[in-house]
Amino acid sequence: QVQLVESGGGLVQAGGSLRLSCAASGSFFSIYVMGWYRQAPGNERELVATVTGGGSTNYADSVKGRFTISRDNAKNTVYLQMNSLKPEDTAVYYCNRHGGSRDYWGQGTQVTVSS
Repeated sequence: QVQLVESGGGLVQAGGSLRLSCAASGSFFSIYVMGWYRQAPGNERELVATVTGGGSTNYADSVKGRFTISRDNAKNTVYLQMNSLKPEDTAVYYCNRHGGSRDYWGQGTQVTVSS
């Protein structure tokens, strides 16, 4: 049974920073693509960033230069460092494991950016 547990969300003022963490259970963590997605009220869930087992990254245009995704394969954990936060970054952020027979999702963590 794979579980993804996010932490690190909260309320921050515009221009501030937050660091999200996602701890994954299960084996062979390093072979999976890990990602962060977000969903704001009334919107579809959208990709924020992904990172391969080897460390290659991909970002949504809206967060390039402000967010950094990273992973620690020894700790089965993926991170999302979010800087220069904007009110439009307000959303529930979800961790995702991609690959194998199915995708897995965490329960989400709320990020609220006040103006």
